[in-house]
Amino acid sequence: MRLIALDLDGTLLNDEKELTEENRKALAECMERGIYIVPTTGRTLEGIPAEIKNIPGIRYAITVNGGRIMDKDQNITIDSRLLTREQALQVIDIAEEYPVMYDAYVNGRGVSESRFLDHLEEYGISGAGLKSIRAVRDAYPNIRGHIETCGEMVEKLNIFFKDVSCREEIRRRIEDLGFTIVSSSVYNNLEINAKGATKGEAILRLADYLGIPKEETMAFGDGENDFTMIDTVELGVAMGNAADFLKERADYITLSNNESGVAYAIRKFVLGSEA
Repeated sequence: MRLIALDLDGTLLNDEKELTEENRKALAECMERGIYIVPTTGRTLEGIPAEIKNIPGIRYAITVNGGRIMDKDQNITIDSRLLTREQALQVIDIAEEYPVMYDAYVNGRGVSESRFLDHLEEYGISGAGLKSIRAVRDAYPNIRGHIETCGEMVEKLNIFFKDVSCREEIRRRIEDLGFTIVSSSVYNNLEINAKGATKGEAILRLADYLGIPKEETMAFGDGENDFTMIDTVELGVAMGNAADFLKERADYITLSNNESGVAYAIRKFVLGSEA
């Protein structure tokens, strides 16, 4: 393997949003062998924890579910698949009809409102996840107004639900718009990207950029937004805590994110030593 793509939440990070020492050591050993380690996440580049982003040798990142492929050392975007302002506003129009919280990623930052950020717990967000969201969201008087006037395309939209009973209805309506990719990373959210913005497609684009064949790629994930990369790479690994449908599609099921399952599978298949 020459490229290993890693989801973060529920995969490389444990439930406390921490990188275990076992995982850190396994990544370091891979990079010593010239293997590219690529964080592949629904987060923006800024939202990737410093303890991962600042590991020597980690240069590339796939962010916002494949919406951007970043070279963080050069601070450039290699490839992007983004929503236009008009497309993002159509999604917001749908979200505003329901009792949901929504926000947007614009130019690497989260765009939210105080009416949402002050009530995250009501939308099932707590603990480390709550702290993480507040760290990478900026409060504006109005999300729609900011998108209308900022002049930037939208990287991703997030919707969180108090009541998931309307989740599938909203999903269907957004998919019916015809220009979206809709996925999910937790039971009570939806993540809306532009066409072409999937983790699987982004891995192939980055691999091609680096001159790496698909047969030398590996990926780890746990949720729905990891589905495409598990299906796309040569060796797709589902975490022990992954959703059942992802386990069914994976080539291998490793230990859970709280048991350093990433390190376990890397040692088994790449480094040639059991954890």
